[in-house]
Amino acid sequence: MNGPDEWDGRELPGSPGERPRIPSPRTAAEDHGPLPDAPPAPVREPVDDTAGGPRAREAEPVTEPPAPLPLPLPAPAPPHRVLKSLLGAWALSACSAEETAAVEAHLTDCASCADEALRLRDAVGLLHPADSLDLDPLLRSRVLEGCLGRRPARIPVPEWATPYDAETAKLDALLRDMGEAEWRAPVRLRWFEGERPVERETTVGGVMGHLMAVDGLVATALGLPDPLGTAAPPGTPDPLIRTETFWRTPDEEHSPLALHAPWRDQSYALIRQVSFAGDRVAELAVPYGDFRLTLRDSFLDRAFECWVHAGDIAEAVDYPYQPPAAGHLHRMVDLAARLLPSALADRRRAGLAAPPQRLVEAGAPGRTLHLEVEGNGGGHWYIALDSPAALGTPDRTVAHIALDSAEFCQLAAGHISPEEAAAGQKGERDAIRDVLFATASLSRL
Repeated sequence: MNGPDEWDGRELPGSPGERPRIPSPRTAAEDHGPLPDAPPAPVREPVDDTAGGPRAREAEPVTEPPAPLPLPLPAPAPPHRVLKSLLGAWALSACSAEETAAVEAHLTDCASCADEALRLRDAVGLLHPADSLDLDPLLRSRVLEGCLGRRPARIPVPEWATPYDAETAKLDALLRDMGEAEWRAPVRLRWFEGERPVERETTVGGVMGHLMAVDGLVATALGLPDPLGTAAPPGTPDPLIRTETFWRTPDEEHSPLALHAPWRDQSYALIRQVSFAGDRVAELAVPYGDFRLTLRDSFLDRAFECWVHAGDIAEAVDYPYQPPAAGHLHRMVDLAARLLPSALADRRRAGLAAPPQRLVEAGAPGRTLHLEVEGNGGGHWYIALDSPAALGTPDRTVAHIALDSAEFCQLAAGHISPEEAAAGQKGERDAIRDVLFATASLSRL
């Protein structure tokens, strides 16, 4: 009999008396990768026990949302030498968003780089000052002055017409940037009548029609065509009647944008006409209804009104607009100051001002108000109080008014009332009030 460890041939598979064989261990399923997720168990709807008893149906399997992906680790900060090399680009705002964030985070921890960054930013501020994108309003005058200095014009523009030339050129530049919709933008015109302010609403096109209609008074005085044509009212009506006549014409209603070219052509024609005529026409009378101005003063008056209404248009379309050059503004203020004695006399005749305290012969000194206008275009004027023909002198001063030049022009344009004018006042109260109201009365539509 063989021992248990002896081989007798019965171990062969299929042989008689084969011994039971113990299988070798099997590998686990986990050894070949992660196990698949088990399928979700079907969810059965409850059986309806009502009549008919529909069969239970398997509901849609409920799937769970996928697990969120792990967030990437933040990139390591660049080394100190790299961040220091980026300081120049950072000061010029030339870094990318990631570089800017890295540099600014580094500046909170590195005192030496923070000092260097501050110095670089200060240097950039000196190299690149903040300039307005709008052209300097005096650029045209400087270019023309430089050109004329090298080659003088054969037919120069008279000095007294240069403010009108400059203001119409500025308004022309504003109108060139405007579209059809802006030409129909509402504009509020303001002026002063008697003791109260007056307002009238129109459009940008209506303002340009008003300017062209009143400029027509100067045009006809120079022998040029009247822009109103056959619709012009007879006689010498005032600017308000001419303006309302123009506003009633059908062309202005249908195409306000078409007013730009005729207005600009008329302003060119006025400049050409006085340039050819020269100073021979400077004292020509221009009628304004119930009063007259010399052509020299009329061009100043038209320059002032062009600037005021250009400001109204710019305000309506939300566009910045610059005041006249200091020399031109001084002439406009001077014209208003010279007109004040006559305006004061007109208000006395209408019972709107205190009567004169004493009679003064023409050319003789009388009671005087010292008008001080500060700022660009300012100066000192002595206004005769008792008679338009009297002479205002410093030694006869009984009152003093000080106003900023912009505020004085707003008062003369009727844009602020005399009570709103923040004037420095000293002396006789009645004289001060009468002159402030006379200044406002210079305004008109």
